[in-house]
Amino acid sequence: MNAILKQIVIFDDDPDILSICSYILEEMGFIVHCFIDCIDIEVKVAAILPDVILMDNWIPDEGGIKATQRLKKNESLKKIPVIYFSANSDIQQLSKQAGADNYLAKPFNLEDLQAIIEHTLNIGY
Repeated sequence: MNAILKQIVIFDDDPDILSICSYILEEMGFIVHCFIDCIDIEVKVAAILPDVILMDNWIPDEGGIKATQRLKKNESLKKIPVIYFSANSDIQQLSKQAGADNYLAKPFNLEDLQAIIEHTLNIGY
């Protein structure tokens, strides 16, 4: 995948997840931006306009469902694909409720992370 100059935003309050995902995604050629909360999420995302967003379910302040719904209701941000990721056993249902474009269950292996991002980007939103 030629991901050069593609940007990804990760919303997760777990520093280990952010560190591992950042390293992997940077190795894939992404410019990675990490946030430990979703306060002012529209401002954060609008400032970057990433190619894809990874959204944790348990992200402070309001949680991934509400944060994703806010992004999808925003006319200028709604087309940015959101990959919902969580260790919750109901990840598929939570992703649907949030209005996310795709989902990835935690824990995941690196190949799964790469495949879901490539698949999401190739859909062509």
